[in-house]
Amino acid sequence: MALHPSFPDSPYSILDPSIRWFPADEALRASSAEKLMPPLVPQLRRAVKKFRDSGYVGAAETSRSLLRWWFETPHLMPQADGTAAEFQYYFAQREAMETIVYLYDVVGAKDKYDLMRFDSSGTVSSGMFDESWRRFVVKMATGSGKTKVLSLALAWSFYHKLYEAESGLARNFLVIAPNIIVLDRIYKDFQGLRIFLKDDPVVPDNGFDGRNWRDDFQLTLHVQDEVRITRPTGNIFLTNIHRVYAGDDTPPSADDEDTMDYFLGKRPSGGTTDSKVDLGIIIRDIDELMVLNDEAHHIHDPRMAWFQSIADIHNRLLQKDSELSLQLDVTATPRHNNGAIVVQTIADYPLVEAISQNVVKHPVLPDAASRAKLVERQSSKYTEKYADYIHLGVVEWRKAYEEHEKMGKKAILFVMTDDTRNCDDVAAYLEGNYPEMKDAVLVIHTKSNGEISESASGKSKEELEELRRQANTIDGWDTPCHKAIVSVMMLKEGWDVRNVTTIVGLRAYSAKSNILPEQTLGRGLRKMYGGGVEEYVSVVGTNAFMEFVESIHDLARGKRIP
Repeated sequence: MALHPSFPDSPYSILDPSIRWFPADEALRASSAEKLMPPLVPQLRRAVKKFRDSGYVGAAETSRSLLRWWFETPHLMPQADGTAAEFQYYFAQREAMETIVYLYDVVGAKDKYDLMRFDSSGTVSSGMFDESWRRFVVKMATGSGKTKVLSLALAWSFYHKLYEAESGLARNFLVIAPNIIVLDRIYKDFQGLRIFLKDDPVVPDNGFDGRNWRDDFQLTLHVQDEVRITRPTGNIFLTNIHRVYAGDDTPPSADDEDTMDYFLGKRPSGGTTDSKVDLGIIIRDIDELMVLNDEAHHIHDPRMAWFQSIADIHNRLLQKDSELSLQLDVTATPRHNNGAIVVQTIADYPLVEAISQNVVKHPVLPDAASRAKLVERQSSKYTEKYADYIHLGVVEWRKAYEEHEKMGKKAILFVMTDDTRNCDDVAAYLEGNYPEMKDAVLVIHTKSNGEISESASGKSKEELEELRRQANTIDGWDTPCHKAIVSVMMLKEGWDVRNVTTIVGLRAYSAKSNILPEQTLGRGLRKMYGGGVEEYVSVVGTNAFMEFVESIHDLARGKRIP
């Protein structure tokens, strides 16, 4: 397996479908490539290339204007120092948006049968689709800009509905995050509509193609339960998932015996009988809605309340002679529990390509001599068992800390364990054996499935809010100045701190654990400095984890793997 020799270094370069990465030897490209990729992606890439090359023939006038504005118009954006710098969207972001527009405007895709026309594998059946509404899944490596795709899709739907007489899209949006940490991140972008009007060139200038785009972009942002009066011009409902299906349940409080739900939000249940869906607060005054799911890799299961809640939205809209206009899911790992790709995947920017183009950090292993000294000791005490791994992680972190401190950045060590007891053990070990870690380790308890639980420590509301703040600001030099974070899962969806330079993964990666090594790695992939400069995250851990990292890094470097 290797990248095509003509694969470009720049993430802005338009990628020809014939040179995209696939998980096999280059000699098999002609015969097997399409069977080894998400089944809809190969044909869609070719179709979208023709669509792009034609100047977007077949798209609605509004769609063509927006695509030209985003991807063909130069943008100079003001910087913090008062200067201006050219802004471009990555090709992965462009291709994702072009594919969405192509499927809606040109193909007129309404359901699973329209998507199945693009199956390259010959194995996709209607039984693989659980929803009866229009649903697209975009697969993009962590750190490659999934939130930007959500912002573009939202603006496109808004203007399409506003300007196109027969549009079936929406100006009301339910943006769902899997937990409070991800919601905080999205809210930072959406607050004051800044990602649309200030940070990125999402909304065109007034006068572009004869429209008053900025004047017409009238959206009201509602966060969690703070739903104000819904506006006929358009609304964004930003929430974590439990608010959608909580119904008449009592909202979680810091005074609860178990404060897990207060901190993270209730996690979708495994069955549907526990779900009390009450979406009246959202759809009472609206007849159109688009659902956007961030970090959406775990919502494909039709047994989950999350899935059932979206089905309920669609069914309630049907009762009003409407329908859910579109469900758009973005995730780095759209996989079922058995490892199979979610068939609704329409666009794919894999981790290998993102690393190769310096969109994310390069994962690297310590030198072979250091790795050879790693011994998993026979001990019932967790830190004795993994003492070599923890120590090597600290050694690697020290080197990174010294390097980044010179540039005013703080390097973070991230250790993932397998349960909360061992989490505490590792934290105490770090603080007791490494002087620089004294009072500098942030511990966030999570259960094996990622639910934060602080009930054992009896934290007050103020302490929980402080913990949440520290988790979101650990990159900075705030007091206390944390240099390491230890957790069971550390939110396998969405928590990706920029300053993580060293990861120590001390847990199994198996179907039973339902954790993918790329989810652990993803916590350290987001770049600290941006631009085209190569950045690195050092990885220590179990054999399965390090083997995965080694293969990914070698592939991105163009090395062939036997």
